Amino acid sequence: MNRFSRQFRKYHRQIAIILAIPLIVTVITGMAYSILGEWFQQYQIAAVFMSIHTGRIVGLQGIYPILNGLGLAGLLVTGLSMTSLFRRRLGA
Repeated sequence: MNRFSRQFRKYHRQIAIILAIPLIVTVITGMAYSILGEWFQQYQIAAVFMSIHTGRIVGLQGIYPILNGLGLAGLLVTGLSMTSLFRRRLGA
């Protein structure tokens, strides 16, 4: 394993630890919003879940989705860099 691969694994692990809770909250509240609003027509409860989902409930509605997106992009880049998809093949 080369030095860059070790570094990407380290960064990937750190980003994943930092993003675990916000991403879990985003997934659960997004699913709850859809289920409560579309299936059960509980629009008031669904609105609470949407305010949690977007970060509005803690005043982060402007930056929360951007941070989630940037974090996921970082995980994608570091995760793909650890695969063999982008390695040069010897003898090819």
